[in-house]
Amino acid sequence: MDKKQLTETDIISKFVLPAIDQAGWNSMTQIRQEVKLRDGKVIVRGQIGVRKTVKSADIVLYHKPNMPLAVIEAKANKHEVGKGIQQGLDYARLLDVPFIFATNGDGFVFHDKTNPSALETEIRLEDFPTPTQLWEKFCIWKSYTSAQLPIITQDYYDDGSGKAPRYYQLQAINKTIEAVSSGQNRALLVMATGTGKTYTAFQIIWRLWKARQKKRILFLADRNILVDQTRLNDFQPFGQAMTKITGRTVDPAYEIHLALYQALTGPEEHQKAYKQVDRDFFDLIVIDECHRGSAAEDSAWR
Repeated sequence: MDKKQLTETDIISKFVLPAIDQAGWNSMTQIRQEVKLRDGKVIVRGQIGVRKTVKSADIVLYHKPNMPLAVIEAKANKHEVGKGIQQGLDYARLLDVPFIFATNGDGFVFHDKTNPSALETEIRLEDFPTPTQLWEKFCIWKSYTSAQLPIITQDYYDDGSGKAPRYYQLQAINKTIEAVSSGQNRALLVMATGTGKTYTAFQIIWRLWKARQKKRILFLADRNILVDQTRLNDFQPFGQAMTKITGRTVDPAYEIHLALYQALTGPEEHQKAYKQVDRDFFDLIVIDECHRGSAAEDSAWR
């Protein structure tokens, strides 16, 4: 077999994946190929719009599903071993991971942001790091404490359909979970229209709730249709643990409470439902569309 004649796909299947597999990576939960990291940009010419090619990382390695650790960029063997390193660095920035591997099937160039004194090294195919080695280096790099780890590693909700958060949703979810686990009690997420804010909020709440880090949760919105859509769609997996606050009554039998601002407050003192419960009754409050009425300094909601 003349390795120089092999395609990039052949290099991945014959050399890269066997090396990763030999190092102990689980092909079902820790390895994903052709991971889309950016929707193709739309170029408009006159009345015609053409979408450029979607960018994809050849391989992304995960500690567990949706918790990325490393990017691998492979090239055909006619290229030098480190040819894909810049491409890998670009993808690693989007995924917020410190480990980048470039390969042509002969070995790897390993770019390790956790080790500034040896930022780039060449390693043999058979010396590819194990999942435990990369995870331990990652935890040290992030300065995670032992108390944070059960929260940070809490599973995402998986409905079995294969749906996975987009790369920017992963960053939003994982960084928020990280902040909460470190004791930060206020966070602002800014996401454009159509980027899946409610789904992102659901995964944050789900993971904190399942980790029992946050037991009573309030999701606030300023329009009834938003509350109902959230309850029936993205938040549906909460099932019987979830309720919509109506009749200005907070029912402590439920853990996940969805509410309209207007359902919690009113012009008269006896209409202020939030006063039925202690100030710290809710462990977590998520305010949807917080740039609207809730943002004004003199608003009743504030």
